[in-house]
Amino acid sequence: MKLQYLATLSAVVARGNLTAAAEQVNLTRSAVSLQMKQLEAWFGQPLFDRSGRNVQPTAFAHEVVRTIDRSMAELESLRRPTAGVPAGRVRLGITDSAQTTLLPLAFKDLLRRAPKVELHIQRGTTPVLLEELKAGRIDVAVLVRPPTGGSSRLLWTGLLDEEMVLVVPRGLRDAPPAQILREQPWIRFDRGLVAGRMAAQFVERQVPHCHALVEIAGVDAIVALVAAGIGVSVLPRLRREHVRAYAVREIRLGPQAPIRRMAMVRRKAESDHRLLDIVESAFLEAAETLKGAGSRLLK
Repeated sequence: MKLQYLATLSAVVARGNLTAAAEQVNLTRSAVSLQMKQLEAWFGQPLFDRSGRNVQPTAFAHEVVRTIDRSMAELESLRRPTAGVPAGRVRLGITDSAQTTLLPLAFKDLLRRAPKVELHIQRGTTPVLLEELKAGRIDVAVLVRPPTGGSSRLLWTGLLDEEMVLVVPRGLRDAPPAQILREQPWIRFDRGLVAGRMAAQFVERQVPHCHALVEIAGVDAIVALVAAGIGVSVLPRLRREHVRAYAVREIRLGPQAPIRRMAMVRRKAESDHRLLDIVESAFLEAAETLKGAGSRLLK
């Protein structure tokens, strides 16, 4: 549990709502809401009454805030001599998919809010980055959370849930996904990737023993092949640049669609690391921006 979360709770109670508190602590409303849920999980009881139209702090929340208010001033006085402009190096591991979506937005936010925080970036797949993190060779990673939930020895922060879709040539006639997968060559997303394994498992459920024409790791290469009419593929939702540049379209897979969950993960021993908190906040902001931009309709 982070001291920052207690300060956020104090702001929520003082300001009366999540939106005003978010402005005060320089976070998004959803980031504040997530912190409150994590605090409730830590305390083991609710901090807010959500039964009415407006969320109201419970008596227990007021008791917690009174305790916070008595101690935060003393804690802040101890911290202030070394406080100042955040500075230092953060070794960040990141997957290719996050490198082209979340990283540019997060980097821009960091340059604005904490220009002296220096990112040392290492690309890798999810399994490789998890090993690097456990070994202490990187400080934090942005990756695809395994469907099993990932190691409980690490601290996970959800960033972005991405629905996987069937990518087909733009001119292909409409049909249910299973029918398309039976009739069209399947370009398989690399099973060495978490999302690739999820996609392959979905296809196997829809079309048992479906033969793959080829297996490729790069989304760009797969989209180019689909646009050329070579086949179809199950992929995470495409970036807008793909949809504009290639003659492809996306088809929803229905309620059984796999979900790729992007997350930030660090070691629990560094749960109160100030620089990592700043980097995490930047990626949470980036995820919120992408969620707002990802509302285009799918067929």
